[in-house]
Amino acid sequence: MSAPSLTTADLSLTLDRVDYKRSLARQQIRLQELAMELYQQGRSAVLVFEGWDAAGKGGAIRRLTAKLDPRGYRVFPIAKPEGEDAVRHYLWRFWRRLEPPRDKQLLIFDRSWYGRVLVERVEGFAEEAEWRRAYDEINHFEEQLAAQGMLVRKFWFHIGKDEQLDRFEAREQTPHKRWKLTDEDWRNREKWELYEAAVEEMLERTHHAARRWEVVAGNDKRHARVRTLRSVVELLEEGLGSSKAGGKG
Repeated sequence: MSAPSLTTADLSLTLDRVDYKRSLARQQIRLQELAMELYQQGRSAVLVFEGWDAAGKGGAIRRLTAKLDPRGYRVFPIAKPEGEDAVRHYLWRFWRRLEPPRDKQLLIFDRSWYGRVLVERVEGFAEEAEWRRAYDEINHFEEQLAAQGMLVRKFWFHIGKDEQLDRFEAREQTPHKRWKLTDEDWRNREKWELYEAAVEEMLERTHHAARRWEVVAGNDKRHARVRTLRSVVELLEEGLGSSKAGGKG
């Protein structure tokens, strides 16, 4: 299976408000059903959310979990490692969140172990030998998750550089959203091309049929949210051997 690429993502895709509300509700209901099947089968799914700053990851996660029983999922917001996490191997803090016993069916990572080959690579927090070695380490890590029966899907939320600037400026001008915008966001934007190269290599080297990446075209937030939900539904239907009652709506 060939890896996805940022260059082939169609950022012109949109969804009007009526279709959005209908499709969102339909996929959320189907996800409720599949989450129950996960529980009944004693299975779990790992969902990884990565993407450009202001690309809409948080909004997609909120729509994904909106209708789910909160006892059945957990969202892990991943930031800079601190304390014990900072002195151990970078995968340790993820292993300890995933190792049994688990009482959640959906384990959602808002940022993830891919920080080693993204921000740590670009910002120089990891030596070149460390981030180059990380591709194999990550692939082995995810192979072990799959071997335990866990379903894995990884999302990169992709927006255009101009769209990101519009969103940054909108946040800056909106008092209750201003906290979301940091000096680091602006600095990262200056290194767009370096991050772009890192993302493309990440997609190429860590994309596998059972643990695949999906590049979500995110210039239109409604389209991105529905596409994400539909992809999770497809993952669970396939992994659980469930009939595709959710359709394409």
